[in-house]
Amino acid sequence: MSTHDLTHARHDPAHCLAPGLFRSLKKGERKKQKLDITYPYGDSESARFVGFEPLGVDDMRILQGLVALAGPKGLILTPEPQSDMSRQLRLFLEPKFDAEGKDGLVVRERMTKLLDEIGLCDSGENIKTLKASLLRMSNVTVLVTKGARQASFHLLSFAFDESDGRLFVALNPRIAEAVLGRRSYARIELAEVRKLVTDPARLMHQRLCGWIDPGKSGLVALDTLCG
Repeated sequence: MSTHDLTHARHDPAHCLAPGLFRSLKKGERKKQKLDITYPYGDSESARFVGFEPLGVDDMRILQGLVALAGPKGLILTPEPQSDMSRQLRLFLEPKFDAEGKDGLVVRERMTKLLDEIGLCDSGENIKTLKASLLRMSNVTVLVTKGARQASFHLLSFAFDESDGRLFVALNPRIAEAVLGRRSYARIELAEVRKLVTDPARLMHQRLCGWIDPGKSGLVALDTLCG
């Protein structure tokens, strides 16, 4: 019987609310399309996400699990890391411009534990899906613009420790700031996530979590959710 240690993820709202960042994809659709969306928010701010392939609900669930793990288990990835693994993760994360001096967060965990926390069994097929998702998300570049200032980085970077089977994932500075409470964040309840069974439900759940602050209420039109 699975035992879940994680209760919630403190996620970056921009990663939750950007329309089309994560989509319900049909079989074969991923190979035909690319990812290039821009999400404007705040006062002259925007986040652009660019990748070779679109991101699906499977990617969204894995990222939610990684963000959740970063809460109790995240290690600060400073601009000048000391260990070889941390330097490799920082290099592959490629923080540029205003992001050069920002911290990231590293999650070190077994792949089976990550899958369990998001409600998936540790089958060979799910391990394969996890590895493909990490590669896909590591190829997504995020460009954050605020007025005349810009920050750039990959969505995440990752590496495997072949000696003990552990996974290392570095989350970008934007997500790291949300997890660490340095900026506003969206709280995603994992108990709710594990009960959802359809892609549309999972997409709407994350969007609602990004839109409404915990403990508050609001009105949303059905057409807005459908969009």
